[in-house]
Amino acid sequence: MARPRTTSDEAILRASARAISLHGPQGFTLAAAAREAGLAAATLVQRFGSKRGLLLAVAAHSARTAGAPFEQARCEHASPLAALHAALASLASGVSTPRELAGSLGFLQLDLTDPDFREHAAEHTRRMRQEIAELLADGVAAGELAPGADVTALARAVQITYNGTLIVWALSGDDTLTAALRHDLAETLRPHLAAGRTGSRS
Repeated sequence: MARPRTTSDEAILRASARAISLHGPQGFTLAAAAREAGLAAATLVQRFGSKRGLLLAVAAHSARTAGAPFEQARCEHASPLAALHAALASLASGVSTPRELAGSLGFLQLDLTDPDFREHAAEHTRRMRQEIAELLADGVAAGELAPGADVTALARAVQITYNGTLIVWALSGDDTLTAALRHDLAETLRPHLAAGRTGSRS
């Protein structure tokens, strides 16, 4: 009889993502992922086959769960714009230092050069923009954004703001990442707010 798995693939992939943020995909090893997950490296080989197999599984998991922070934010905030702020802050919560961001940017090199990784990255990007657009549409319906707001174009602008803020924050060192995201997102949304509104409420 096969022994039951005491650590789920989900937990391993989360641990592997943390290891990637610390070491980058180039410095990432099965041993590093195993240490983070509290397992033997041989266990990861059995489940994922190789370092590449594990990295691809992390990429697929990231794309598959891209909507989770938005779903959680919807449950916690009545205001669509407050939910948007919270969701983007949650997405960035794994980055607390420029070094950790460097690990994510190292993964971006794989996304841009390897078609298998690029497929997952493209799906993550599409899903994230879709979730942003849906919250913005809810913001229009709730009277937080102006009735004529183009949510498709604005969703793209918000996504660009999110990614750009990560880079600028890492290089400038100004404030915390959460505060920088809140400020930059507020500036992006400001021209599209409904008359009389100055920001979002929880």
